[in-house]
Amino acid sequence: MDKFLHGSLLDVIGELFSDEISIAVSNTKEYIYYRPSKRIDLKIQEGDPVKEGTIAYKALATRQKASEFIDKEIFGVPYHGMAVPFEQGGEVQGCVMAIYPAFTEGKSVVTVKSADGWKPIPFSDVKFLEVKDRKTHVHAEGFSGTNKNSLQEFEYLLPRDLFIRCHRSFIVNVHHIEEIYPDTHSTFLLSMNNGARIPVSQSYSSYFRKLLGF
Repeated sequence: MDKFLHGSLLDVIGELFSDEISIAVSNTKEYIYYRPSKRIDLKIQEGDPVKEGTIAYKALATRQKASEFIDKEIFGVPYHGMAVPFEQGGEVQGCVMAIYPAFTEGKSVVTVKSADGWKPIPFSDVKFLEVKDRKTHVHAEGFSGTNKNSLQEFEYLLPRDLFIRCHRSFIVNVHHIEEIYPDTHSTFLLSMNNGARIPVSQSYSSYFRKLLGF
């Protein structure tokens, strides 16, 4: 099994999957491989135990495919996942997991803290989100406020047809991008329609280009 699950081979297999999907492999007790996506990262480390309540645990326990929503109590973020156990000589040896972002249904606004209270802002009106001074700032036309969620949590809450993570400190609404300029090598600068300039870092540039198709 160890020879088959060599890291370089799994990295190649991982390239067959969408950038939205993280891949994990476990034996019967612990994780032996993890490839995070740009969209979701459960921060799994090789050697971490397979926790009770995860889809990996359920697949190993039932010896059957498990597919369901897991809330954020396990890894700190919610996710949808599928785990398939594999056997050798009639014995379960481990499982392979595909981990998808959990997009929250039913919400259409971001509620931000204002000077006097809270203000609900429709998703479509949010121009970008920024982490600054350890707070998440939500910027809309003529209004900015803060929200308790981290950018990582917002990645799972915001609709992916509107919002893209482009930097460790920024998520942008693509409908409010006015123009995209090349910056330094493999990076870009976004001109937003409210005059803001948002960087696209090198680590997100290929993902950003793929999603926007240029």
